[in-house]
Amino acid sequence: MAAERVDTIVLGAGIAGCALSYHLAGRGVGPVLLYDPRTPAAGATGRAAGVVTEQLWNSWDVDVARASKNEYAELAARWNPSAYTVNGFVRFTAHREAARVLEDAIPRLRQWNVDVRPAGASELSRAVPWARFDDLEGAIFSPGDAVVTPSAMTEIYAEGARSRGVDVEFGTPFGSLSHDAETWEMTVGRRTVRAARLVVAAGAWSKRIFASLGHPLPLAPYRTQAAVLRPPPGGPAPFPSVHDVDLDVYVRPEDQGRILAGDGTELIEVDPDRSSGGGDEKFLTHLAESFGTRFPGWAEAELVRAWAGVCTSTPDRRPFVGPIPGARGLFALTGFNGFGVMRAGGVAQRLAEYLAVGEGATAERDALRPVLPERFPAGTPAVAPRPGFTLEGGDDPRF
Repeated sequence: MAAERVDTIVLGAGIAGCALSYHLAGRGVGPVLLYDPRTPAAGATGRAAGVVTEQLWNSWDVDVARASKNEYAELAARWNPSAYTVNGFVRFTAHREAARVLEDAIPRLRQWNVDVRPAGASELSRAVPWARFDDLEGAIFSPGDAVVTPSAMTEIYAEGARSRGVDVEFGTPFGSLSHDAETWEMTVGRRTVRAARLVVAAGAWSKRIFASLGHPLPLAPYRTQAAVLRPPPGGPAPFPSVHDVDLDVYVRPEDQGRILAGDGTELIEVDPDRSSGGGDEKFLTHLAESFGTRFPGWAEAELVRAWAGVCTSTPDRRPFVGPIPGARGLFALTGFNGFGVMRAGGVAQRLAEYLAVGEGATAERDALRPVLPERFPAGTPAVAPRPGFTLEGGDDPRF
């Protein structure tokens, strides 16, 4: 059978790959093939917490997260209003040193037009009466932050991409991937597809794919866990998502009066094909102990389900987005360090614009400069993952 020809293959149907396909088609780039051997959001996206906050590390991250928030709100309002809810986001600590970091972050965030302010114990006790804040040293609150249902938003992007003419291929076994001087060739099932450009948006499998293509990136897949719990009768009214900086535990409202909680990352690299998808006893014990300490009103909550997902870290905790040096037509959209849902919509917009205008476009390239793969020379080793939902970030090592 003759090979089919497309302009771009997007490899991976998490929220980032689906959003990119949607935006490429919207900018007239095509034909586009969006491929995943499983279903949309079957990987880390479907296991993500879905907290979308502008309490981030630098102006680039804030701009991207804001673009994502605005797009999620617009798409959800049109197709699935329950997939996006503005509920606010709080970080808090019982330690003075961490409180100073929070306090110092406020003017920096406001400089980037983030709506953020200090929050006191009495205010937090009213907003989250199931928690204890008598030892509070500091907290910051962003009232405009939101929660999103990642799987639902991914489906919206996937269906939107399909309606714009993207060729969607899900659930077909992968065959092979190769490259000659001008073209990428991929076989899936009985199809052979050739493309001028390949975008790897394969999440935890991206490390293996880039290595197999002879262009390894310093990525480290790691495991993170979360659980859905059902509080006692008279469960919680809507409340802001909260992150205990000291315990690195976050809690957000879930549908049907339930709550979703997680505790960050396991700080070792894992093989995504050998990683258990269920929550383990150590995680559940830590969650129970944390609830007894910080959220006593939820201490007797019933466990509905627990799970694990595999995210991918980079040495500087910024993703890899853009062209791979020395590899014609090869692009990355991966390495989100557990923040893929926060960034996916905004990053996809920028990468789609870069690909639509052409790789020589200076302005579009500058819009990706903080996350271009070229910032690490070939041969840079991966580093151990670092905690996900913490104050540690990009330009400022404290935040």
